[in-house]
Amino acid sequence: MTPYFTPRDGGETVFTVNSCAMKFGLGALAELGQDAAMLGIKRAALFIDRNVSETAPGRTARESLAAAGVDFAVYDDARCEPNSESIDEAARFASDGGFDGFVSIGGGSVMDTAKAANLLSTHPDDLMAYVNAPIGRAKPIPGPLKPHIACPTTCGTGSETTGIIVVDLKDAGLKTGIASPLLKPTMAIVDPATTESLPGGVVASTGFDVLSHAVESYTARPFTSRRRPHHPGRRPPYQGATPYNDIGSIAAIELGGRYLARAVKNPGDKEARHQLMFAATLAGLAFGSAGVHVPHAMSYSIATLKHEFTAHGYEELDPMVPHGIAVVINSPAAFRFTAPAAPDRHLEAAKALGAEVAGAAPDEAGEILAQAFIGLMKETGLPHGIAELGYGDDDVPALAEGAYAQQRPLVMAPREVSRDDLAGIYRQAMRYW
Repeated sequence: MTPYFTPRDGGETVFTVNSCAMKFGLGALAELGQDAAMLGIKRAALFIDRNVSETAPGRTARESLAAAGVDFAVYDDARCEPNSESIDEAARFASDGGFDGFVSIGGGSVMDTAKAANLLSTHPDDLMAYVNAPIGRAKPIPGPLKPHIACPTTCGTGSETTGIIVVDLKDAGLKTGIASPLLKPTMAIVDPATTESLPGGVVASTGFDVLSHAVESYTARPFTSRRRPHHPGRRPPYQGATPYNDIGSIAAIELGGRYLARAVKNPGDKEARHQLMFAATLAGLAFGSAGVHVPHAMSYSIATLKHEFTAHGYEELDPMVPHGIAVVINSPAAFRFTAPAAPDRHLEAAKALGAEVAGAAPDEAGEILAQAFIGLMKETGLPHGIAELGYGDDDVPALAEGAYAQQRPLVMAPREVSRDDLAGIYRQAMRYW
């Protein structure tokens, strides 16, 4: 790994790690009830994906809670890609239920909905009060939330380990987020058996989210490039690349490069799906500390401005662009843009993904990493670019404007990003093959 941590004059010299407790392994979900009881939860708000509820993982979770004497009420109306309306509904459920803890079982949308419901029922306020600036008011969360055990059933978002909520603001017509270490679940229970019944298209989307998380956190600006704050409480949740996140990022990239295509194409390949789940956990721990940058900032416009695409594995839902696809569809073009600022880092990421980098020149780094992503996208049946999602050249100004509003991730990029830069990246992402 390239040394990336020489302090600059007046720059940051300290990084922090705010991890939640985590258990990983086959059978871990069966311990949910005992874990909830040990956290003092007597009545839980059980947020669960409706498609998961009657599967083996859903039954295991409910039986475990009941066996441990934990009372619970089920909320199964979480929206895939939550919006301001769905979060308000979930917050009302949480406020009215007399709960002293939360359990979430599903993908990132369910876990994010539970985080938001916990926040808004524990410290009531308008959603926009907590949304990141400049879109919202970025009000600091006043204090701790109720215990929350997050149990992912998809191998991708990493939401079980992060203090981040992503939400579609319907009135504003864009996606954004809320970020705070206080939003991190109290415990993550990661049972890789939950991935065994996922459709291949869902594995593809969530798996590319893993890879984008890992590569973005590995290529983020170094934490030493920020000014050191006057008070330790002012250090941001996203700090930039650190020696800590590097370890998880590179490991996640290697696992994704080795197992993602296998996990998508062969539902019976348990080894591939279990390893991809571990990669998701590693990437979540990494980017929760370091942050993500350009591909994620660009994803919010892609997911918000048009709703006419139906992805494989999501046929039962209304047309929309799943988060992982909205991210990775920008990644090849975005990494071409960011590579000149940190070519060694981009080459190391490409090598971890399986690309041949021996003898590569620094000015080849972006293209090598881009082609590694494009090859894997082709192999797993992803769209050829944003044109396949319904976008054209006339949409680029609105896409770029929406992405430029996402300053929280954009400031973590290894080089400055303007509106014109974003427009150029979107045009390049229109079609890759």
